Amino acid sequence: MGYKNKLKKALVYQDGNLNSGTLEAFVQHMVPTVDYYPDRTYLFAFLLNSRLFIKPHQLLHDVCQVCIRQQKLGSPEMDRESSKKFSLKLLQLLIEWTETFPYDFRDERMMRHLRDITQKCVAVDQSLRKTVGQLMQALIRKLATLEKYEDVLSRVNSAATERMHSLRTNPAAFQTNIIDVCPSAYVLAQQLTHIELERLANIGPEEFVQSFIKEEKNDTTVRLLDLKRTKNLEAYVEWFNRLSYLVATEVCMHIKKKHRAKLIEYFIDVARECYNIGNFNSLMAIMSGLNLSPVTRLKKTWGKVNMDKFEILEHQMDPTGNFTTYRQSLRAAMQRALGAQDGACDKIVIPFFSLFVKDLYFLNEGCMNKLANGYINFQKFWQTAKQVTEFMTWKQVECPYPRDRQGLNYLLTAPVFSENSLYLASYESEGPETNYERDQYKTLKLQCNAANK
Repeated sequence: MGYKNKLKKALVYQDGNLNSGTLEAFVQHMVPTVDYYPDRTYLFAFLLNSRLFIKPHQLLHDVCQVCIRQQKLGSPEMDRESSKKFSLKLLQLLIEWTETFPYDFRDERMMRHLRDITQKCVAVDQSLRKTVGQLMQALIRKLATLEKYEDVLSRVNSAATERMHSLRTNPAAFQTNIIDVCPSAYVLAQQLTHIELERLANIGPEEFVQSFIKEEKNDTTVRLLDLKRTKNLEAYVEWFNRLSYLVATEVCMHIKKKHRAKLIEYFIDVARECYNIGNFNSLMAIMSGLNLSPVTRLKKTWGKVNMDKFEILEHQMDPTGNFTTYRQSLRAAMQRALGAQDGACDKIVIPFFSLFVKDLYFLNEGCMNKLANGYINFQKFWQTAKQVTEFMTWKQVECPYPRDRQGLNYLLTAPVFSENSLYLASYESEGPETNYERDQYKTLKLQCNAANK
């Protein structure tokens, strides 16, 4: 009891809220007993943030050791009745861990610890075998879904690369534009929402915290298993960049001014539909594409565009006051989603993702991980968990709109110009006006000619 009391004292509370403590005490606090189960908000906050101090496989190992020591699991001194009650609670803890952070279990060390401790639970109470089987099956399904998603993502990226290569070898084969494929701005906004929600759904909550982990520069023995896992988060950021550049490509690739103006107005309509849906990430990506320099310099083209709708949307992405207007719109969408039925369109909230990540980054950088006495700052854990909990709500929404296969395929695989190619296309549509532009155009043409030889 002396050891447990010592650990309890290593947790500091302020106004009834857990404020700070030692890592050892936090680990003990997450382990259930016969008459105790950790608060679920604590469990989520600790499992999310603990990886800043301890790798998940080491944490699970430590949890298993506390359980074995505490309940004398597998020992002749074990109290079978109390161990049965404990094993049920321990399985509940493992179910929550595998459901909320399944990607942790892509590590074979995690699976090994999981198998070992669940086998000990079954040895205590054979009736738990079915629960353990269900836990394992659910986890394997989740990991298989992730594998499938990453495989699809890889094939989509390969198809996009192949189409770009085909464009370079045979430009005449690509005369189609996005309006030919999907004439309705409303339908295209729905297809964008499909892509956004699919990519959101496959980001693990732990990826946000893992993106903050700084690798030791002098550690040359970092193993692949221990490297930061932020693959799906990065893929989502890349999707934003692709959409921005796709918008700019669609506009700049047309020689005729009226076609360029028509495409700008089409994308403005798509952006407005995204705003109405609550898809702020696609809205911001489209507006970002229309604000790329190769597009904004097309003054004759913009002269043909009705600017009223564009200016309203520009106001939405105004960065003034740390995106005050956007944040108000996001809060309104969140409020609307709270009152909506499951499966309703009003449930959709897709944040401007780069800003969401930036907010978490500044929260991480602005708060100390440890206090002056060496204790972990759990106040920071609570704040990070609160923001990531909102993300968890958004990512669980199913897209209610019908799929348009052609539209989706075009958005994901249509050729996208590089920045230099965009400038070149822009100058060929509307000639350079300043000395700087003339020099840039000349340099780009020389580079293009050299590449084609």
